[in-house]
Formats: sequence, C-alpha cells, structure tokens
Amino acid sequence: MQTLTRVRAIVNEQPVEFLCEPRQSLLECLRDILGLTGSKEGCNDGNCGACTVILDGRPVNSCLVLGVEAEGCRITTIEGIARGTELHPLQRAFLNQAALQCGFCTPGLIVAAKALLDEDPDPSEERIRAFLANNLCRCTGYDKVVRAVQDAAAAGREEVPA
Repeated sequence: MQTLTRVRAIVNEQPVEFLCEPRQSLLECLRDILGLTGSKEGCNDGNCGACTVILDGRPVNSCLVLGVEAEGCRITTIEGIARGTELHPLQRAFLNQAALQCGFCTPGLIVAAKALLDEDPDPSEERIRAFLANNLCRCTGYDKVVRAVQDAAAAGREEVPA
C-alpha cells in the first residue's frame, strides 16, 4: 500500500490541501484530486505543453512535476486566468483571432502566453514564437496564436495608466 503525502499549496489564489501518492504527477493531482480539468494530458512526457501551468512564476509541464513538489508553491492553471466571469485579455484575444479549433492545446498555450506576458509585457513576434515552441497545436497553426498574444500584449499596454 502506497503512503499518501499531504501537500499544501496556493492554487489559483486559493489555499488548497490534498493527499497524493509520491509518484503522482502534478497534472494528476490537479485533475483527479482537485477537479481542475482544464490542464490536459496530451503526451504525458513533456513534449506537447497541453498541461502547462505556472508554478511559482514559471511555466512548467505539470505532467513532469510530482504533486509532492508543489508543497508550498503558488500554481496558476487555466481556471485561474480569468477574473471571475471576465475573460483575461489573452482569452478574449484567442477568441477574437480564432486561435483555437479543437481547444485541446488552448489551455496550455494561454497559460504559457500569460507567463510570457507576465515576464515581458511587449514581446517581439520572435520571442512569442520561441516561448511557445514547446506547446504543440495540430489544428490551427501558430500565426493566429501569435497574433492573439500580440493583441493581448497591446490590450495590456492600454490598461496601464500613463
């Protein structure tokens, strides 16, 4: 019988506590224990980015992080991106630019793009493409995604008072 470990973290600005097996991935903990199913399991080996979350300010593939490693960490998932019922500028931009089709990769792309804009509010097209290179999309291609991130960056600049 596997021993369970108690993990305390801040997920989407809310304190959480959960029990997990030492071998469980953060992705499994988020989806199966905490019920946050927005992060998707694509490849389960860190190659597709569908499970991207922000862990202590950095984008990570949650399939490659153990749940027990989240002890004391701050985690943002796709569920924590919107402001209540108001979509985040990235989410609006993805809709406006039609930067999604099936939607499977979309949560990971939006979370990774948020991490980029948190770090660099005015990234170049090249920086956007490089930053999102680990997030694979089989449906839309990347031009619309890049335009959506550029639009969200512009919207963010407009929100900042002069």
